[in-house]
Amino acid sequence: MRKTLTGLLLLLSAVTLKSQVLEPVTWSFRSEKTGDNTFELVMTAELEKEWHLYAMDIEPGGPIPTSFTFEPGAGFTLTGKTVEVTKPEVKYDNSFSMNIGMHSDRAEFRQKVTVTGSPVTVKGYVTFMSCDDKQCLSPRDVEFALVLKGGATVPATAPGEKVTEVPGLATAETTSEFAQLTTADIPADTTIQQAATESAEQSLTTEIPAGKEKKGLLKFFLLSMLAGLAGVLTPCVFPMIPMTVAFFSQGSGKKGSAIGKALIFGLSIILLYSSLGIIVSLTSAGAGFANTLSTHWIPNLLFFALFLVFAASFFGAFEIVMPAKWVSTSDSKVDRGGALAAFFLGLTTVLVSFSCTGPIVGALLVEAASGDVLRPTIGMFGFGLAFALPFTLFALFPSWMNKMPKSGGWLNSVKVVLGFIMLAFSLKFASVVDTVYGLGILSRDIYLAIWIVLFFLMGLYLMGKIKFSHDSDVPHIGVFRLVLIIASFTFAVYLVPGLFGAPLTRISALLPPRETSGFNLLKAITENRGGGAVVTTTGGSAICGTPKYSDFLHFEYGLQGYFDLEEGLACAKQLNKPVLIDFKGHACANCKEMDARVWSDPEVQRRIRENFVLVGLYVDDRTKLPDNEVFVSKVDGKEKKTMGKKNEDIEISMFNTNTLPLYAIVDPSGKPLIETRGTDFDIQAYIDWLDRGAEAFRNQ
Repeated sequence: MRKTLTGLLLLLSAVTLKSQVLEPVTWSFRSEKTGDNTFELVMTAELEKEWHLYAMDIEPGGPIPTSFTFEPGAGFTLTGKTVEVTKPEVKYDNSFSMNIGMHSDRAEFRQKVTVTGSPVTVKGYVTFMSCDDKQCLSPRDVEFALVLKGGATVPATAPGEKVTEVPGLATAETTSEFAQLTTADIPADTTIQQAATESAEQSLTTEIPAGKEKKGLLKFFLLSMLAGLAGVLTPCVFPMIPMTVAFFSQGSGKKGSAIGKALIFGLSIILLYSSLGIIVSLTSAGAGFANTLSTHWIPNLLFFALFLVFAASFFGAFEIVMPAKWVSTSDSKVDRGGALAAFFLGLTTVLVSFSCTGPIVGALLVEAASGDVLRPTIGMFGFGLAFALPFTLFALFPSWMNKMPKSGGWLNSVKVVLGFIMLAFSLKFASVVDTVYGLGILSRDIYLAIWIVLFFLMGLYLMGKIKFSHDSDVPHIGVFRLVLIIASFTFAVYLVPGLFGAPLTRISALLPPRETSGFNLLKAITENRGGGAVVTTTGGSAICGTPKYSDFLHFEYGLQGYFDLEEGLACAKQLNKPVLIDFKGHACANCKEMDARVWSDPEVQRRIRENFVLVGLYVDDRTKLPDNEVFVSKVDGKEKKTMGKKNEDIEISMFNTNTLPLYAIVDPSGKPLIETRGTDFDIQAYIDWLDRGAEAFRNQ
């Protein structure tokens, strides 16, 4: 009877563990023969409802991308790079301040292989990270092995390797077409940031995420139209409007003919700019183009230089013009009259105005080409539509010309303002190179200081306090100019707190990470409070000695604590306090969200400082453990070699779950005092939970 009861209890605990440790992603692997000696390996992920898997193409600083690693072997060669067949849906993530591609429901990846022998075994593993709206799971490695022989696919494992299903790690169904899966530790010889950067630089995908949200495309379309209207208000273009209208008013008494030619003229301009966008779309559809464009140093330095050239042109240093032969050839066709003349007038308008519109078009194309292939076409269509609209409307309604403002010095002011803006945005490309390659030259505070100076100078320019060679005097300030002056100085003042560590969340996507700042006021205050080899209780916080890993890990908002559970429990015993464990991840969006929305509250911070010893356990950190700390897990029987794997094992063994974030309150012996807590942005509920945990410790 006792044995039966024991067996039932073991079965119940196993079921409980299985129900708590989430496995939302199921992987399957097979091959397809595509030629005499060629195959395609097909890697498929099936996801549970409301869960998503991150795409292969993720910019540095974002979550862990999905990547495939193939072990070297004899008898085969990889052809090209892994293809992301299923287009990821791209969404803006506030936690990372970037657009992030992700897969839902099902995702398929393919890798071409050329075999030189038979049979051939291809081995490798997929690294991935999955999240839903409330939690994230730590990165996983799932191994696979496929035997390629005469077009047939046979499941295979490494010689002598025991195939097991490990709790808490992704598994897949096994059929005659699918390989049996095993799990592997995440490589321990690199950090998460290095892995994210290396994955981006390798450009594993040969497809560009094309699932941009409609909202994102609409926003870019409207921005492009705004740029088109700005192009019209430049000294190269605006004076051409009366001359163009005069062309449609002469030579014919038929109003219908004039309207027809005006419409052809406008459509010609739209077609010319849209064609330019189509060309960029076709040439940017190559392998890994978007990823290379966004992370590699060569295109980013090139764009940085181009924006500097564009800014100098708008400041009046020189003009960017089309070859005179092109302009004269196009202009000569206008004299022939008819519908064809209207088309060539549109072409002439585009060519002549290039000295002013060229930098704007170039800036739009740079921005557009870093996204999916639709963006350049949509951007240029929007630009051409807005650019052609004033010409066409004035040609259709000549009487409106009497209400049009006169040309003057204000036209050159438009160019100079655009020059300031382009100069500011050029730093974005320099920042990418500096951040991805860890140069440490363009830190966040230097970046912000340059922006503050630029927008302050732009405000002074609009006031007439600064003049360029082609500028006219500003006898008085109009209402619109006043609005621009206020906006310039306001934005410059808004940037100032960023020099002292303010997040500047509204423009964070354009700025370097806060970690690159040379001076963070909040961090400086915290460091000056002390800490050391003895118990420190400054400001209500309490730690014992210098925490392990504190040289590269830290808590936000000046909170002090540990990054190793054993250290935290020992300090809690010494101070007779409960322990607040924060299971988190470097690439966990919800963890960042909880820090920003809940832990930023002063009352939450006060309770953590006064009532708890804080322990932050990163489950995705790849810091290698010392040899004497490497251990074999009782949960899955695998050797744990990294800090992240150790912390993940702690979370599963103590709380039967692997979700992130997870907050737990335990006593100095590690015994849970109250229920755990996950993602919940209710600040008062979190405060009440902290109070109940502290009360439970006092009453035990």
